[in-house]
Amino acid sequence: MLFPTLAFGVFFLFVYFTAWSLDRENGRRKLFLLLASWFFYAQWDWRFVGLLIASAVLNWGVAALIARQPGARKAWLVGLGVAVNLLILGFFKYYGFFIEQAGDLLTRFGWERDLPLLQVVLPVGISFFTFQGISYVVDVHRGKTPAAKSLLDVMLLMSFFPHLVAGPIVRASDLLPQFDRTPRLTREMATHGLLLIVWGLFKKTVIASEISVNLVDPVFFDPSAYGAVDIAAAVYGYAVQIYCDFSAYSDMAIGIAALLGYSFPRNFDQPYRASSMQAFWRRWHISLSSWLRDYLYVPLGGGRRGLISSCINVFITMVLGGLWHGAAWTFLAWGALHGGVQVIERLGRAAFGDRKVVPTVVGVLVTFHIVCLGWILFRAESSDMAMAMLQGLGRIGPVAALTPLLLMLILGGLAMHWLPPRAVEGLAERLKTAPSITLGLLVGAAFLLIEAVRPEGVAPFIYFQF
Repeated sequence: MLFPTLAFGVFFLFVYFTAWSLDRENGRRKLFLLLASWFFYAQWDWRFVGLLIASAVLNWGVAALIARQPGARKAWLVGLGVAVNLLILGFFKYYGFFIEQAGDLLTRFGWERDLPLLQVVLPVGISFFTFQGISYVVDVHRGKTPAAKSLLDVMLLMSFFPHLVAGPIVRASDLLPQFDRTPRLTREMATHGLLLIVWGLFKKTVIASEISVNLVDPVFFDPSAYGAVDIAAAVYGYAVQIYCDFSAYSDMAIGIAALLGYSFPRNFDQPYRASSMQAFWRRWHISLSSWLRDYLYVPLGGGRRGLISSCINVFITMVLGGLWHGAAWTFLAWGALHGGVQVIERLGRAAFGDRKVVPTVVGVLVTFHIVCLGWILFRAESSDMAMAMLQGLGRIGPVAALTPLLLMLILGGLAMHWLPPRAVEGLAERLKTAPSITLGLLVGAAFLLIEAVRPEGVAPFIYFQF
């Protein structure tokens, strides 16, 4: 069930009116939202609802034990909880990859064996709800959040349908206190939520879908059939597509949660205007980058042991962040590229201190093109396909895929990074005092306009596969 569909619209209207009819019964309201979230998740594969429930029970139980145990046992319990979460994630997401690599390695040494290769179906959003469970257990151990008062709260934390399948990764310290109190829907929250939904719908269905279907997908499918202009356009187009696609999901998730009375953290902040790779990761998929910092980089030692240790730790963090995105060498190479550039940046800052060596505009252009180079690895189905894309950038040929419309969408998708910061929030602030009928007409007109210009059909969001 995708956000930009009629089926989801009907589902959400039912959830919205039922939830607010239970606003005086917070316990029943949460139970209803949990059941609705399980129904939402079951539309992909009902069998994995059981996995979602088991994961919530596991993390609730481990956190409850941590809260009651003395120090030495807490460390053992948190290690067990994290290990079991990673075991679940590893089996579903990486089993096939590692078995295949082990088979290839044995064959190279002349020890060919028939390894137990299973067809493991990847549950939608497993990386997101697993990371959410890990952060909850670790935060209880660190004392950053108390153990949840009830299993219902932990289940809803991990299953809440707006962020369930593609984030943002909302931490327990942000959401559990909201579950404790009866939510209230203010005019500002409603206006902001509606505008985010409209804005996300536009980015996904008009920009991302058009660029994907008519440029990115055909060029990445067969780079040898296209010249340098089309391949470069496809690379820039994918940079716009993945931003509009993923930020659209995050915007709609935040907006939907706001209409239900809950606040989610911002997940994107104009990432393509970053002047360094470190700044890029402070703006791109903020909930993941902050998760990797707090639960991987810092435990590895962060920068506490000096420059070299800091460089090693950030490189390891980014490589594992690449592996989080998928079980493929291209994702590992993508993570290594981002980690390697951050190491170079850290060494440069250590050498030059606070002196500004590179003008900001140059830093933005260089960072953006390094990110685009990474997107080739991220999007390509294989290493050979990534090499074919890179080789095609030097091939002269006719322009067959790029059209004036696609060029306009690419330029528009990049230009939105230079809009005033918090533009949607600013517009919501201006509209919150407008009469309800005026706001309703404006939002309705925006929906109709998007429906009129969007292409037919809705592709799944890119980050559903992670």
